[in-house]
Amino acid sequence: MNVLAIDQGTSSTKALVVSPDGRVVAEAEAPVHPRVTGDGGVEQDPEELWQSVLEAGRRACAEARVPIGAMGLANQGETVLAWERASGRPLSPAISWQDRRALPICDAMDGHAEWLRAHTGLPLDPYFAAPKMRWLREHVTGAGVCTTTDAWLIHRLCGAFVSDAATASRTLLLDLDAGAWSAAAAALFAIDPETLPAIVPCAGAVGETTAFGDTLALTGLAVDQQAALFGEDCLSPGDAKCTYGTGAFLLATVGPRAQRSTAGLVACVAWQLGGTTTYCLDGQVYTVGAALNWLQSVGLMDGPQDLDRLGGAARDAGGAVFVPALAGLAAPFWRPAARGVLSGFSLSTSREQLVRAVVDGIAAQVAWLAHAAAADLGSALTRLRVDGGLTRSRLLMQVQADLLQAPVEVYPSPHATALGVAAFARLGAGGARDVGGWQPAAVYEPQIGGDEAAARLQRWRAVAEATMEL
Repeated sequence: MNVLAIDQGTSSTKALVVSPDGRVVAEAEAPVHPRVTGDGGVEQDPEELWQSVLEAGRRACAEARVPIGAMGLANQGETVLAWERASGRPLSPAISWQDRRALPICDAMDGHAEWLRAHTGLPLDPYFAAPKMRWLREHVTGAGVCTTTDAWLIHRLCGAFVSDAATASRTLLLDLDAGAWSAAAAALFAIDPETLPAIVPCAGAVGETTAFGDTLALTGLAVDQQAALFGEDCLSPGDAKCTYGTGAFLLATVGPRAQRSTAGLVACVAWQLGGTTTYCLDGQVYTVGAALNWLQSVGLMDGPQDLDRLGGAARDAGGAVFVPALAGLAAPFWRPAARGVLSGFSLSTSREQLVRAVVDGIAAQVAWLAHAAAADLGSALTRLRVDGGLTRSRLLMQVQADLLQAPVEVYPSPHATALGVAAFARLGAGGARDVGGWQPAAVYEPQIGGDEAAARLQRWRAVAEATMEL
């Protein structure tokens, strides 16, 4: 069975038609345009998100020219909006996962932070959905329902009012052990749990849609990063991947029991299949591709190709250190008010060394996520699978392997998320799992020793900790 897989992301929506053997038959992409408000806000036009889903999906189906039996939908995770149940009409902008305007709400609720972490697996941070939902209710509208974007898109596609278990676990509203909405957590955010969508597995019949032509069954749902984890065949405890996109997101599979992190990571649902829930640990770097876009806008770089063209020309950063905290520091630090820093440069510092500092800074923050995962898992990661546009940078991938002191395996497709949700859709339609057996497009082995890697990480961390006080 061919399936249509749609990955609705932060800066674009991608659509693939995937054959039963996992081959991409056709693909299409439609851009979307987040808007930075200047007060910590990042918003998206819901109608643009919807139109991008239609455009990408219809183009992929038209190009494929093959029968398609089912579809899957991956979503941004923590982006929320208010909307009218009866009509599906948006009542607010989509408040992006990058939006920081709910920080005062989190500060005021600090006394509940430890209970929320123990109950939901998540720290109290404006990154997650519930603080943004409360902010939206207080500042934009109290009308309609307020949900993550997946529930709204699903409703528009087929009329169902649902969210998958993995996405629900990103809200601060899910009882992680029970796998159900928590009335107590919802009350803390002044949310009526009766207004939240039903929680469904990542694979299974949800409804039918004619949005892309012939009737398609919607049978696969997932938050984007968990879809990529599944797509990269990280199915066993200790398997880990990192996606380098707008942000960088490192996930490590834990297994069938939820494990709360003691090292600053997030505990959440990886996927729910056939009545069995698999859990993962998750760490985030909020601004990676977004930081490169900012550096390009101020003239330091002409584009991502400069990571290798300029950064690769520098033997080292010459003492310069970059901390990509342009939207605060996430795991394992959880300092949402932290600021980005480029420090340690002098009159002799070259442009090439500054770009090299950017590469080193991104890789260092991801390495600290890997160290946190190792602390929780009880052993170091033996490898890291990676995907996303920035894996095209040979320099970034080599520095990542150096600082991790472990091999980095590059996923051979730029579509890990879409292929993962395609696999969920095929399972939900009664087919077989088809995510295994891939070979890395490249493997990067460490080229420096452990002592040097540790020293470089400690230098970066000293600067990062200083940003927390700015």
